[in-house]
Amino acid sequence: MKRPAFISARTTTLAVAAFAVAALTTGTLTGCSPAASGDPASSSASGRIDVVASTDVWGDVAKQVGGDKVDVTSIIDDPDKDPHEYQASGQNQLALSKAEIVVVNGGGYDDFVDEMLSALRTKPVVLNAADVSGYDQHPSDGEFNEHLWYDFRTVDKVAQHLATAYAKARPADRSTFEANAKRFEASVSALQDTEAQLKRQYAGKGVAITEPVPLYMLNAIGLVNKTPEKFSEAIENDTDVAASVLQQTLDLFSSRSVALLAYNDQTSGVQTQKVVDAAKANDIPVVPVAETLPAGKTYLTWMHANLDAIGAALGKAAS
Repeated sequence: MKRPAFISARTTTLAVAAFAVAALTTGTLTGCSPAASGDPASSSASGRIDVVASTDVWGDVAKQVGGDKVDVTSIIDDPDKDPHEYQASGQNQLALSKAEIVVVNGGGYDDFVDEMLSALRTKPVVLNAADVSGYDQHPSDGEFNEHLWYDFRTVDKVAQHLATAYAKARPADRSTFEANAKRFEASVSALQDTEAQLKRQYAGKGVAITEPVPLYMLNAIGLVNKTPEKFSEAIENDTDVAASVLQQTLDLFSSRSVALLAYNDQTSGVQTQKVVDAAKANDIPVVPVAETLPAGKTYLTWMHANLDAIGAALGKAAS
């Protein structure tokens, strides 16, 4: 069974929701600032659309499409924190209570938002990236990969749905939202072109991962994940890896069966460190990936950087 994403948030959500709803009823949260980033408290006066995103990844996409017509609050926006250990708060609930539109990843990644929304009297429009993707979220041949922001096709679809939702909320600004979405989609298309170029050069190369975070991107480039499924499954579920499975994974590097290692640098442990060390010891390039925006990056500049790093690693392996 897959580790529930945001496990700490799930275990605290009901208590938080009860506190927040009571506080909103009595007015005791009136002086609280909104969670994470953005300022939804000012949106009513400005006429901007209040948007809340579960993470700053989707928050940035929402901002790119909405421009100065939206105020975006991202609940999780700290690149130094493991999103799976996020603690929901009353401020998150307050932000959601003011939202007109909420963007979630879905697919089990951020269920704590759904739980908080269920405690609200208001009912914002909710855009769920997993639902928008069209992927089977309960595949019979494995686990659903919920890290959808590495799938440019899905990101493009979410941008289109955001433009439609914004236009419905503010019909007078429809042309602005459509133009913003068109520019964003052109940039996403450029990222897909880079994937296609890398695929032409490196399709079929083996790669290793610690978790399935970047698999949509690696698959789009035509790379083959050689990691034992039981290894990445155990790491994602935060359980111990069997010694034999760990050895199989380490052998990928000593035998030089893979061109690179992509690892989630927001989660760490003894076993993942052994894998990173083995890659470095055998001169296999190591490419860090993440689940939230790195400091100073937008979604687009971040994804460009990821593709540049993968391209450089593949080029080194081929030299």
